[in-house]
Amino acid sequence: MFTLPEGLPVELNPLAFLVGTWSGVGVVSSKFVNAEEPIEQKFQQQLTFSVGTGNYITYHATSRLLGLATDGSEDIELPAELGFWHLVRNAESADHGPTLLPGSGEPSIKSAEDLEKLRNERGGFDIEASIIHPSGAYEFYSGQVKAGRIDMRTVPGSHMPGHLVEAGKAWGYAERMYGTLTQEGVNKLLW
Repeated sequence: MFTLPEGLPVELNPLAFLVGTWSGVGVVSSKFVNAEEPIEQKFQQQLTFSVGTGNYITYHATSRLLGLATDGSEDIELPAELGFWHLVRNAESADHGPTLLPGSGEPSIKSAEDLEKLRNERGGFDIEASIIHPSGAYEFYSGQVKAGRIDMRTVPGSHMPGHLVEAGKAWGYAERMYGTLTQEGVNKLLW
């Protein structure tokens, strides 16, 4: 049985299934702007989602590409990703920021009834995620969370530094999917 993490703001209940540390192996498919075909590579990833001090969840991921040597023995450690995920809603005085300015007053979402007002016409909640890489690349995702599943895609305005474009590493967009399931009484996250 799933229980909400202690101290989780009501506003983050739709994202609660993410909270924790998850690891797994999968295949990533990447197609760069100038490439003929996508490149598919087996990878291992560890994700940590933690409750922040406001209306967001902090995301940290470490990854490695598996078996890239001809004998399949060499793994390549990749740079980490860091991000912040939240539900889409209007800004209010209780929110912290910009920069280091504290919020003032009470948040408007204090109950399940308040949260329901954010539900979209598709029955889910609109979300945004900002993910940054040590290279300076910045991915801004928009999507929705519904019934333990997140679908999101980068939006125009995601930042691609010039040095990556010049190196032929520019991409047009990215998509991510995260979902939860319970198998033999154990909660699992798929992505």
